[in-house]
Amino acid sequence: MQKTSAGNRNHILFYKPYGVLTQFTGDPGEKTLKDFINIPYVYPVGRLDKDSEGLVLLTDDGVVQYRLSHPKFDKDKTYWVQVEGAMTEEALDNLRRGIAIQDYVTKTAKAKLIDEPNVPPREPPIRFRKDIPTSWIEITITEGKNRQVRRMTAAVGFPTLRLIRIAIGQLRLDGLAPGEWRMLTPSEMSRL
Repeated sequence: MQKTSAGNRNHILFYKPYGVLTQFTGDPGEKTLKDFINIPYVYPVGRLDKDSEGLVLLTDDGVVQYRLSHPKFDKDKTYWVQVEGAMTEEALDNLRRGIAIQDYVTKTAKAKLIDEPNVPPREPPIRFRKDIPTSWIEITITEGKNRQVRRMTAAVGFPTLRLIRIAIGQLRLDGLAPGEWRMLTPSEMSRL
């Protein structure tokens, strides 16, 4: 596999499919990163829960790991989120201002209603309810607390049905299908 220009380090952009753990080990029968990536000593930067899809960055570079995962660097993470119900501007404003979840209030976020994006179908498909519409939003947060986006949309009355991380900072998922990965380009590395 080709290395990036950053010495002998590996920096991998991976499109994690639904149902895959963001780790290399799991219980028998569970899909993990090992089912897709066979490069030693790389580890995911942050997590994406089993029920979510999208961009996961893996690296064997501790400096990159630290700069992208430590809260003091406030790296943007952008998601496309399909929610149950017809999203309102009031709910979007609440997401933008910050939401009280359990014992903390989220930082301000960027949130907007979007048209249904052109994304691969999910396996298994989300549950549809005949009498309840769905909406798609794009939300950008700088935190990464456990299941944060799901908790935020639920707190404003719109449970998440599907969650896809499309970007971390300037790195985007463009051009990859679920289960595919590639090395970062030198240009992408310079933007980290």
